[in-house]
Amino acid sequence: MGRGNRNFSLEEGPIMKGDILAILGFDMETDIGSWTPYYRGIAEGTPKLLNLLSRKNVKATFFFTGEAAKNYPNVVREVAEKAHEVGCHSLYHETVGEELFPIPGIKPLLQEEVPLRLKKATEWVQEALGSRVISFRAPRLWGSAAMVSALDDLGYVADASYPLYYYGKQLTPYHPSSSDWTKEGDLKILEIPNFADMSMESKDKYGRDRDQWPIFRTEGAGKLMFHVRNHVKYVRERRLPVVLCFYFHPWEFVEMPKGPIRVSPEGTVQPDEYLIRNCGDYALAQLEDVIDDLKSMGAAFMTAGELATRWDSEFSHNSVS
Repeated sequence: MGRGNRNFSLEEGPIMKGDILAILGFDMETDIGSWTPYYRGIAEGTPKLLNLLSRKNVKATFFFTGEAAKNYPNVVREVAEKAHEVGCHSLYHETVGEELFPIPGIKPLLQEEVPLRLKKATEWVQEALGSRVISFRAPRLWGSAAMVSALDDLGYVADASYPLYYYGKQLTPYHPSSSDWTKEGDLKILEIPNFADMSMESKDKYGRDRDQWPIFRTEGAGKLMFHVRNHVKYVRERRLPVVLCFYFHPWEFVEMPKGPIRVSPEGTVQPDEYLIRNCGDYALAQLEDVIDDLKSMGAAFMTAGELATRWDSEFSHNSVS
């Protein structure tokens, strides 16, 4: 296994076992997010992930776009057959929430469009799966009040979209407000933050240098675990339960093309280098190291839906004693 940058060691400081919940989330979408129309990640990366998760005996949540589920229903069913959770990731990897920073050519859905698009996305994923889906994650983690309200109306129990790196407030899962999804309210759906290292001072306009992704493959598992430990310490100091929600993509575990990529008869795209750096077997080895390190910390692996159904009764009042 490739250990990445092991200067960030788990031997640095005490780790209390038994109070860390970990959710591994995989966003099942087109390769390199919205930058290509291809699905090598779904076709070639998913089997690698399922094999790794089986060997490590951990469960995960796979968030499929409606289009991915419609095109690859066999992959949806295989994920479910391996006892993992199938969730939804919008219809076409579109911006269903509020834009946090501009991306040329990608505009957010109008607020009134959101319920219909989420309903259709849910139908497509459920048709492929053959049963109900209860967990969601927004592309790019860009959510909104309209989005969580629509999800609540559709019967979802979990939304794993909140980007802690950007909003910086909600350290643990919470029930969001229908008027401001970043604040606590009375919706039934549980909002699960994607962890970020809030112990560090951000030098980025959007706080992205605090974010977890894609550190595991660009800088190695050891560096990511350094930030994990910082987050754990930061949350424990505030006497809150520790939930580590991760986000990965199947295309990260397939070598992506370097240089310009032909995406249509009218043009090519060239993603920034960091988006494709170390994709393939190296990334898979780093993910294995992350799982091993989380296990050594005593983390309990759960799906997003499982956490949401158990949160209020079992975990929400936990604190570090």
